[in-house]
Amino acid sequence: MDILVTYDVNTETREGRGRLRKVATICKDFGQRVQYSVFECRVSAAQLESLRDRLLKVINEDEDSLRIYHLHPPREKNIESYGRDDYVSYEDPLVY
Repeated sequence: MDILVTYDVNTETREGRGRLRKVATICKDFGQRVQYSVFECRVSAAQLESLRDRLLKVINEDEDSLRIYHLHPPREKNIESYGRDDYVSYEDPLVY
């Protein structure tokens, strides 16, 4: 399944800046960054559960925000992208 993960971590404190780095690192394990705090991920149900569990262990629910949007296939019909778009489809050949 395709999902979009967005987050807003309060970085006013040293702990918040640490959480921000940890959240980004976790998201990189499951997908690709498409904007600073936005990741597109293609995951199985088990991977989604793991991603959600790991993120919820890091964020401070009183100070931070985490959203996971489920994208219905096909991806191309659900996303309009303007300007720079560094998205890489893992279904296309990676070497030309």
